[in-house]
Amino acid sequence: MRERFRITLKGKTDLSRFISFLSSEGVKLSYITEDGGMIRFQTDRKGMMFIRRHRRRYRLKMRIEHLDTESVEKRIFSSFRFLIACLIPLVASLFLWKIEIETDSPEVADRIETKFEKANIMPLQLLKRLPNEGEIRQLLMSDDPALSWVRFKRSGGTLTVIPMLSPKLNEKIEKDGPPSDLIARTGGVITGFQLKSGERVARVHQTVKKGDLLASGILEQGNKKALVGAEGSVYADYWAEYSFQMPKTIEYHTLGEETVELKWQSPIIQSKNGGISFQKFITFEHNREDRIQLLELTEGMEETVILPLIKYKILSETESDLKIKDENILQLAFENDTVIGTILFLMNDNIATKRPISQGD
Repeated sequence: MRERFRITLKGKTDLSRFISFLSSEGVKLSYITEDGGMIRFQTDRKGMMFIRRHRRRYRLKMRIEHLDTESVEKRIFSSFRFLIACLIPLVASLFLWKIEIETDSPEVADRIETKFEKANIMPLQLLKRLPNEGEIRQLLMSDDPALSWVRFKRSGGTLTVIPMLSPKLNEKIEKDGPPSDLIARTGGVITGFQLKSGERVARVHQTVKKGDLLASGILEQGNKKALVGAEGSVYADYWAEYSFQMPKTIEYHTLGEETVELKWQSPIIQSKNGGISFQKFITFEHNREDRIQLLELTEGMEETVILPLIKYKILSETESDLKIKDENILQLAFENDTVIGTILFLMNDNIATKRPISQGD
């Protein structure tokens, strides 16, 4: 019997007659005991209902005790509170609750938070309404050359964004040395100054050539001169040719569809020595298979594929201050399995480099 009841009967009527009546009607009885004018036995739900209907005819008082024969685990799973406890995390797992940004750069974190707000990506949003990782990555990396890649980690309702900064290959380490002037390492049209010390010699919108003096490290006040050294950056627009060679067939990775498998398990773990411990009764397993695909470069892809690839490569290999304003394709040829070309880029970058001030100055 899956569900059992303990029945206690007492009254002035001969109890044995009632028990005989129950047996003749096919009521299941077990563990029958008699104690001081009372009789106890166990029966199933059907027998309990039958006894309720006929006990008054025999003038008997009846007490019913429910005997739960199911295990603790089954009782938990069948209880209403357990169903609510399961429903709450299940519903909660459908929402984005928290966005974390793992970076040591507060400026990068602020830019990412701003872009998330503009794209309406924020907590308490349904996960199924979130853009896929590729779209979010493109959103964050657009117009931000400081980022070389963006990784994502998702655990339940928490989305962790891990921005990877571009290596500053052209960044020069400042060392103590003699006071210097700032001169142009290449020609261009000056667009701005960010000086920490020194005095401007050139001016904004001025065209300079390689070696021209941009900022002096000597300050003059009347007949007096102070040797302080020039420190800082001078930005200018300049044209630069870039030659490249790449395979005609490009291999790239695409994100596969992510599946989430919901697994139920008993919240109770019973050890061999009889002890009991608890664990999560619901787990989520995220599975995703990324695919490797091939793209063959053909004529007509100059603006849509080749130029963006070249620009991304340049920006990822140089310092974050570099900006590409315009480009002109000078040469592009598809030869056998190779694409060869030359592109003229209009760049904006820091063109200042130090020149030590001679002792005679």
